Amino acid sequence: MNRHFWYYAFCAAAMLLLPAAAAAGYPVNAPKQDPAGQCAESYRVMDSHTGEIREVPVRDYLIGAVGAEMPASFAPEALKAQTVACHTYAERIRRMHEAAPDPALGGADFSDDPNVYQAFFTEDALRRFYGSSFAESYARIAEAVDAAGDQILCYADEPIVAAFHAISSGETDSAENVWGNALPYLIPVSSDADRSAPQYAETVTFPAETVRRTLEAENPQCRLPEDPSEWFSEPECSPSGTVLRMAAGDQAWSGQQLRQMFALRSACFSVEYADDVFRFETKGFGHDVGMSQYGADAMARHGSSYAEILAHYYPGTDLSRQGRQPFPSGAVSRSIPDTSLLRH
Repeated sequence: MNRHFWYYAFCAAAMLLLPAAAAAGYPVNAPKQDPAGQCAESYRVMDSHTGEIREVPVRDYLIGAVGAEMPASFAPEALKAQTVACHTYAERIRRMHEAAPDPALGGADFSDDPNVYQAFFTEDALRRFYGSSFAESYARIAEAVDAAGDQILCYADEPIVAAFHAISSGETDSAENVWGNALPYLIPVSSDADRSAPQYAETVTFPAETVRRTLEAENPQCRLPEDPSEWFSEPECSPSGTVLRMAAGDQAWSGQQLRQMFALRSACFSVEYADDVFRFETKGFGHDVGMSQYGADAMARHGSSYAEILAHYYPGTDLSRQGRQPFPSGAVSRSIPDTSLLRH
């Protein structure tokens, strides 16, 4: 089960505490009728546990993906925005694998493994996850999918990298800062409401010896000073707060490396040392690129439509309805890797 689900349950329970957030003034991204590509009517989804490949109608797939990636208690317009993001992600990956099949998928478009692809729940899994609230939750998700499930986001006539994450640092970051490749629609935008999200800030601690072992296991060439207070340098950060680079001992590390090594909630973090213990304080939850799910919910609760939410978090993109013509190239460009990193 996706490790974010228990956070989402807490987040949904605390939603009544959401403060005011400005949501007006974003341009409406009206759907075009003829995007460059033909969307699939079903997806071939590999069960990551059994290896079985199921043919799943797009509607059922989107209900399962939205239900796995966003709390059903979120506002309807946020669920619609998540529907479009999930559909766009699925279409992009499907077209990539159509042009260059991955042998590990055995002919599937993608799998349901949330560590590799977009998370997906079957109806049975949704029943288990939502329990007594299944009927109400399923109805809310299905309503969003029926309203927006025929749309994807495009840029330059191809599905975008529809990155999304749970909570931003208060401002999203660029794909260039996080993954090293610039995309014109994955740039910093404000998401102020995230600063009031439950668990926006979190502190984790590690004994100095654990930090030493972790650094040296990742890079055996790393040499640390005798005094642990000198192990980490001041970080170089993006304007959004993402750690871009930080020295530990005589080695330079990216913020993404350190986040992964210490299992931090985000790469927007600071490090302090005292009494033989390192304290890492993080802000936000996820990679901080693209749509903030908490921010999307805040915008929706303050009157923004799903089109306005998408236009805000993916500026310059076109919201397009299912087209009739195939992509001329049959593929999409691979500017940055489309993996679970794009969501968490």
